[in-house]
Amino acid sequence: MVALAVFMMIFTIVSVTTFDRADRNLFGYKTFIVLSDSMSKTDFNAGDIVFVKGVDASTLKEGDIISYVSQNSHNFGETVIHKIRRLTSDAEGNPGFVTYGTTTDTDDETVVTYPYVLGKYTGHLPKVGAFFQFLKTTPGYIVCILTPFLLLILLQGLNCIKLFRRYKQEQLDEMQAEREKIEAERLQSQKMMQELLALKQQLEEKENSIETSSKVEELN
Repeated sequence: MVALAVFMMIFTIVSVTTFDRADRNLFGYKTFIVLSDSMSKTDFNAGDIVFVKGVDASTLKEGDIISYVSQNSHNFGETVIHKIRRLTSDAEGNPGFVTYGTTTDTDDETVVTYPYVLGKYTGHLPKVGAFFQFLKTTPGYIVCILTPFLLLILLQGLNCIKLFRRYKQEQLDEMQAEREKIEAERLQSQKMMQELLALKQQLEEKENSIETSSKVEELN
């Protein structure tokens, strides 16, 4: 339970500080949550986490999957991860790429020039992004973070009660053992007293017998 709670806390911190942030990286890689199925036909699905590594845009080639800041009218400023169809240049002659989603096989609206390229796709983790999206919701927080900590507190409380009861039982056992010891010592003392009384009686009887014998001899 402790391991689960700590893992969820670390995962949450790392997720908030790195996922979907183009200005942050983890071990040299940027991470993004896939929000659409535009590449699901060939590479990854909505809800996956993708890893993007920064590269020199001039080294990219046809067929590479890249992450870039969209300049398209319908999703301006958003991060998009699409495949390069071909190398080209924009209206001003700046080198760039024609990109497309493999699911629809439709070219993106604008040419992706070098300054907007964030990096090259290197791999993905299935459904991790969907889990993080769920984690950011109220039910996700309750199920994945609050509940483990509450269970941990409950388990620790039960453990404390168990330890307290064990401690009280040990005290009672010690008291009972002390009572039994005292009782045994009392019985032993009583037995010794009875033996002493019996010995005293025997001595008295022996003395009386000797006195009687002495008187008889005197009379004779």
